[in-house]
Amino acid sequence: MKTIKLMLFASVALVMFSGCNKILQEDPKASLTPATYFKTQSDLDGAVSAMYVVLARDGSWGFTSKETSYFGSDDLTTDPGLNKQDSRDFDRLSGGSDNSSMEAQWQGPWACIYQANNVISNYQKVNSTDALKAASAGQAYFLRGLCYYYLVRTFGEVPLVLGTIDPNSRPPRADVASVYASIISDLKTAKGMLSTTLQQGIPSTYSASAILADVYQTMGGWPLNQASNYALAAAEANVVMQAGVYNLNTPYDQVFTTNNSSESIFALQYNVAASLPQRSYGSTNVPLDEVALNGSSGWDDVYPELNFFRNAPVCTRTNLTFYTTLKIRNADNVTFTLYPWDDSHTHARHPYYKKFRAGLNGDGVSETATTILSINPSTNKAYDIMRYPQVLLNYAESSDMAGGAPTAAGYAAINMVRARAGEAPLTPGLSQLAFRDSVVYERAYECAGEFGVRWFDIVRLQLLPAVVAARDPSENAIPPGVNIQEKYIAPIPYSEMILNPSWKQNPGY
Repeated sequence: MKTIKLMLFASVALVMFSGCNKILQEDPKASLTPATYFKTQSDLDGAVSAMYVVLARDGSWGFTSKETSYFGSDDLTTDPGLNKQDSRDFDRLSGGSDNSSMEAQWQGPWACIYQANNVISNYQKVNSTDALKAASAGQAYFLRGLCYYYLVRTFGEVPLVLGTIDPNSRPPRADVASVYASIISDLKTAKGMLSTTLQQGIPSTYSASAILADVYQTMGGWPLNQASNYALAAAEANVVMQAGVYNLNTPYDQVFTTNNSSESIFALQYNVAASLPQRSYGSTNVPLDEVALNGSSGWDDVYPELNFFRNAPVCTRTNLTFYTTLKIRNADNVTFTLYPWDDSHTHARHPYYKKFRAGLNGDGVSETATTILSINPSTNKAYDIMRYPQVLLNYAESSDMAGGAPTAAGYAAINMVRARAGEAPLTPGLSQLAFRDSVVYERAYECAGEFGVRWFDIVRLQLLPAVVAARDPSENAIPPGVNIQEKYIAPIPYSEMILNPSWKQNPGY
C-alpha cells in the first residue's frame, strides 16, 4: 500500500471547494497524518478540501481512465486501433493487471480514503464548534464509504484501512461482506452528521441515504445475494423521495450541460482555471474524424456498442443521448458535410454520446447545427455521481424485489423517469422479474455511458452472457476461451501485487 500513501504528498494545487463556492488553496499539510497537526477549523477545512481534489482529479473521476475496467459493458466501447488499448482490452474482456489506465480506478479512491482517515482520526481535537467539526467528519465518512463502495464492486476483496497507518504496512484484503459492513457503517454515520441543507459539491444526509439505497440493492445481487437487503434499499430510497427536495423538472439534455441541476444528489465540482478540469466531456466523446474550425479534433475514446444503441427506446431521451449525424469538415476547411453515423465516410461507423459533448454550456464542444467551432478536452462540468432518477429506479426495483411483486408506488417511480424521457407509462400487471427487468432496462438508457452504472447492473445481476451474446460481430472481438464468469471483477493492479506478496490475485488474471 506504500504507493497509495506516497500519493498523498502532493504539490500545492488550486481546488474548487464548492460548498463555499470559492477557490481555496489546498494545504499540502492536509495530506499528512500526524495526530498533532489538526488544530484549527482552517486546518480541518484544508484536509476536507484535499479529499475532494484527490477524488476529482485526472487520476480518479476526472478522466475516462476512471472507468477502464467497465468497458465490458454494452454502453461503452472504443476504437479498434489508435491509442485505446487500455480500454479496448477490457472491452474485449481481456484486460490484465498491468493495465496502466486501470490503476486510476485503484489509486484515486485510495487517496481519498487516506485523506478521509486523517479527518476521522483527528477532527475531534480541533478547536472549533461541534457543528463545524461534525460537518467535516460527516463528509469524510461519506466519501470513505463511497470510495470503498467503488473499490469492492470493481476489485472484490480489498484491505479495510479505517485509520492512519504506517506507509510500510501491508494489510490483508478483507472479505467482501466485511467491506460492505464498513461501507454501511460509514454511510449511516455520515447520514447522522450531514445536513439536510443542500450545498453544491457537499453531500447531504439525503446523499447518504441515496448511496445507502444503492449499496443495499447491490448487496441483494451477486456476490452476496442477500435478498433481505432489498427492503432496506427501498426504505432508504423512499427517505430521499419523501424529502421532496429533488425533482425531474430539468430537461434531460440540460442535466448534462449545466451544473448541479434539480436532480443532482451528489456531484464532484470542477474548475479548469484552478487546474482541476473535468475531461469526461468534450473531446473524449467526439469522433476522431470531426475537426473544428480552429483545428481541434475529437479523441474517439468512448462511444456505445451498436446494439446497445439500436435497442434504445424510441423517445426524446434517446434523441438527446446519442449523436448520430457527424459533421465532417470539407477540404476548404470552412464548410462541413453532414453524414449519418454508419456512412462509409465516417471512421468508426458508430453513434456517439451527444449528452457528453457540450460540457458546461459549450466549454467542451462549441457548435451549431452545421458547424463545429471548437473541441476542448477540459471542461468545468460537474460530474453527477448520484442523480434523482437513479433513486426512483432503485426504489422501483427494490420495492418489487422485496415484496414479491411491483407496487403502485414502484410503478409511479419508474413512470416519473419514463415521463421525463418522453415514454408512455410502463405496462401494468407485470410479474416481479418482468418489472425488475424493465427497471434495469430503463436505468441502462437513463444513465447510458455514466460512470459504471450499467456495468454494475451487469455485475450484480450476472448479465455478461446475455450482453456478450447480443454484441454485434463488428465490435472489438472477445478472444476464444475467455471465461466470462471471471470477468465481473477487475484484477488488482500489478504494482500493488508486487508490494503485497501475500495477496492472491483475482481468478482469471
